[in-house]
Amino acid sequence: MDELQPPHRGGPPWLSGARSRTAAGLPWVSTAVLLVFVMVGTGFAEEGQGRRPLDLAARLLLFVAVGVLLLRRRRPVVAVATTCAATLVYLAAGYPHGPVFVAVAVGCFSAIVTGHRKAAWWSLGGLWAGHVLVSHWLYRWLPPDGDRAAPWTQEGFVTAWVVAVVAAAELLRVRREQWAAARAEREAAERRRADEERLRMARELHDVLAHSISVINVQAGVGLALLDSDPEQARTALTTIKGASKEALDEVRQVLANLRTPGDAPTAPAPGLDRLPELVEQAAAAGLTVTVESEGDPAGVPPGAGLAAFRIVQEALTNVVRHSGSRTAEVRVGYGPGRLRLRIDDAGPATGGDAGGSGNGLVGMRERAAALGGTIEAGPRPDGGFRVLAELPLTGPDRDRRPPEPPEETM
Repeated sequence: MDELQPPHRGGPPWLSGARSRTAAGLPWVSTAVLLVFVMVGTGFAEEGQGRRPLDLAARLLLFVAVGVLLLRRRRPVVAVATTCAATLVYLAAGYPHGPVFVAVAVGCFSAIVTGHRKAAWWSLGGLWAGHVLVSHWLYRWLPPDGDRAAPWTQEGFVTAWVVAVVAAAELLRVRREQWAAARAEREAAERRRADEERLRMARELHDVLAHSISVINVQAGVGLALLDSDPEQARTALTTIKGASKEALDEVRQVLANLRTPGDAPTAPAPGLDRLPELVEQAAAAGLTVTVESEGDPAGVPPGAGLAAFRIVQEALTNVVRHSGSRTAEVRVGYGPGRLRLRIDDAGPATGGDAGGSGNGLVGMRERAAALGGTIEAGPRPDGGFRVLAELPLTGPDRDRRPPEPPEETM
């Protein structure tokens, strides 16, 4: 077509239905070009047909048949019906065959690809039936004088032309719907990826802040209690608060930086199980003694599984600090063939009504494990206390890989 449209994916712009501001108007240029082609081409085509010569009435009919196509986007039903009707009157009046059928094809295409299939079929079928009647029965009473019935081979050609026009238009309509469905699927996938990214960011912020603020809360209580009786111990608590808050701020800045620039690489490596000693130190600063035992070779742990394992241990220890009366915890890490096993135990008892922590922390741990195809079990132990047991696969599909997009369609 003649209008400029913004580039988009999923098919030719002139079939997509998504038009720019300039395309929202009438297709003046393409209709004018078609009108000149029909007028001039019909003048050449009348030679040797023995039909009625072109006159003012014939020109007016051709003008109506083409001019109404200005409405083929806003009123496709009116356009195709008027074009077919004007063409049928033109043929019944005995004027020569010619490029006017191109206008019929354009009107039919526009109606079908915009979803007005029945209107296009009825209009084109009416034109074909009228042409058969005129060519084989009504020609005796219609101009030009002395006209004879058209050969049936000609009707076979006309029928084939009608079928070809309808088939081509239906094919374009189906492809247009496929392109629209593919575009909608890509947009839905983009929204899902955005939602998953926001959920991941929220989970990271929750884990960072919950752990650090728990340590800060405990140490602030210690500092207030010892401020007068043991200033040196209070100073130590304040130093721990400062370190925990600085680490939390650094991790929050990193998460937010990745959120603002999603295409850039992170400025620091994601935490993994190699940072377990830091968690032990932070827990010790909060008054919790943590024992860590490991089995197997940690070399084969991918970064995604390492980060999930680190956050699970961090959340479990945070829950011990916040919700358990025990001041000891045990962390056991097992590196097996293709799987990573974590077990975090505390002796209890639970303080308050939230044994093992409030629901958000446990939900976050389960989501992290499920994202990798792993499992989480959390609950009271038979002998008292609380246990978190996690199993994470070390191999699996790349869940961050974008699904392949359908190839761009070109015409």
